[in-house]
Amino acid sequence: MLFGLIFLYILVTLIVYLTQSHVTGYEVVSGTISGNYRYNALVLKEEEIEKADVSGNVNYYAREGSKANVGMMICSVGGTVSGVSDDSIVTTLSDDDIKEAKDEMGTFAVNFDEDVFSDVYDFKADLQGVILQSTIDENAGEYVNGSYEAPVPGFVVYSTDGLENITEADVTRQMFDQSSYTKKNLRLRSTVTAGDPLYKLVTNDTWALCFPVDERLKTDLEGRTKISVRFLKDNNSFSAPLEMVRGADGLYGKVTMSSSLVRYVTDRYLDIELILNRVKGLKIPVSSITEKVFVRIPEEYIMENENSEDEVFLNRETFAKDGSASASIVTATVYARNKEEGYYLINPGLFEIGDYVLMPGTSRKYQISEDVYETIQGVYNINKGYAVFREVTVLDENEEFCIVDPADPFGLSAHDRIVLNASEVKDDEIIN
Repeated sequence: MLFGLIFLYILVTLIVYLTQSHVTGYEVVSGTISGNYRYNALVLKEEEIEKADVSGNVNYYAREGSKANVGMMICSVGGTVSGVSDDSIVTTLSDDDIKEAKDEMGTFAVNFDEDVFSDVYDFKADLQGVILQSTIDENAGEYVNGSYEAPVPGFVVYSTDGLENITEADVTRQMFDQSSYTKKNLRLRSTVTAGDPLYKLVTNDTWALCFPVDERLKTDLEGRTKISVRFLKDNNSFSAPLEMVRGADGLYGKVTMSSSLVRYVTDRYLDIELILNRVKGLKIPVSSITEKVFVRIPEEYIMENENSEDEVFLNRETFAKDGSASASIVTATVYARNKEEGYYLINPGLFEIGDYVLMPGTSRKYQISEDVYETIQGVYNINKGYAVFREVTVLDENEEFCIVDPADPFGLSAHDRIVLNASEVKDDEIIN
């Protein structure tokens, strides 16, 4: 019988727990937010497209993204090894070649995305390049017919997109719409015609990132000559010079990089995050913020409470159904105060439209109407076990968090507990 009662108690407790709504809390901390500006930046590089002089089959030898020196063999068109038939060529991979091939396979396996199947062809071409390089030495141009060698030093890229010659002055908003962007993979062809592009060389280690600038970002970046940028592709961060430039249709930010081109030499667009030193304050989730309507009462109609600045006294005049008026002193909770304009924000539940607040010691009255209602932002504080609305002044924000003013006397303090999702609770609701 005793065990049965214990079991029944546990069962009832479990049912009550499962049927009750549970509110998640969040502890307010001091801090900053950074990098809330994310852009798909346009990459500007110095590029030279090398074209075929003749028509024929094309073979690529240099690995895409590798640094080519002057005279290094990149590809051949209609070429064979002089004096040797194709059938007699026997490819023997060295240990270094095998290691490079394994590295290519490992990189492909880790980064493979089913939505970007063109990567399979790039992978195939990279492996073909490793195999072909095993039969060709650095003097290959002397005995491979139809060979094409690098005329200048640069990084090898096997794609074209029509944006090779643009400068910062040519940049337009339309260029950031990638739905109309096309990139042609040159290694997908087995033959070329005279005049077709074979490959291109990125000839300068200095490159730039361009992104649109609106008025808000312009204000935040004003006076900055350097900025930290995080690349979302690999999570690497770099500090680089920043300047505002005038494009063809507006203002753009330009970050000039002088290193790490090898990481991104094949990319025309890069997702970046601008890391800024932001305003410091109390850091809270965006989901914790809600809005609430209050009544605006001029401070001359307020009687202060010496024991608590969170509460004040009001002389309220209400009207019965028969039209008779009655006045009474009521206690009101203060949710915010605007000292510059001289008013308090009070819970509207104390009033009905048409009520009055009497000024102490005078016959002046302040009527409650729709014009005296004001909406403010705030959060629900749950320090005391129930939800209490507290005003917040947002100083800065990003997609997930915002920074609020810690100096607000009716706001929050560090280590306060608030409701993580403000839509889950109501005023004065007891929090389990």
